Amino acid sequence: MKRLGVDPPCGVLDPKEAVLLAVSCDAFAYGQEDTNNDRITVEWTNTPDGAAKQFRREWFQGDGMVRRKNLPIEYNP
Repeated sequence: MKRLGVDPPCGVLDPKEAVLLAVSCDAFAYGQEDTNNDRITVEWTNTPDGAAKQFRREWFQGDGMVRRKNLPIEYNP
């Protein structure tokens, strides 16, 4: 699904740090497309000890635990 975007798409947070995410949606023909399974998936993992505060995709490909939260999208036509 390409109609949804999130900014920033990735990042690193310190403990207890928060961030606001902007979610955008491209125009589409609501009611003519199946939107029942539209969702945003947030994945997170702990960074390795001593890691710099720069996002690295390989943190999600190792042996560490990756957590996921699926957020269903409800459109307001």
